[in-house]
Amino acid sequence: MSALLSPLVALAIWALATMALAPLPIRYQILPGLALLLALPVILIWVGRSYGPWPVLVGCVAAVSLFRKPLGALWRRLTRGIRKG
Repeated sequence: MSALLSPLVALAIWALATMALAPLPIRYQILPGLALLLALPVILIWVGRSYGPWPVLVGCVAAVSLFRKPLGALWRRLTRGIRKG
């Protein structure tokens, strides 16, 4: 297997992209952060098919850690809508 086609290389590039995004002002983080968040399940499924469930679990924990504040804001927004309705 070519090193460029490795799911772990894709996951490492994803992690570097999130770290490059972090120092930007929040208004510049939203759209690229959403793209990275949407790309993550695809990469994690690829990793899971190649290496099993444990690396996927580690990737999920890392993703929740990286996106804890945006995911928390999304959760509050969703639960606020449910409480009002």
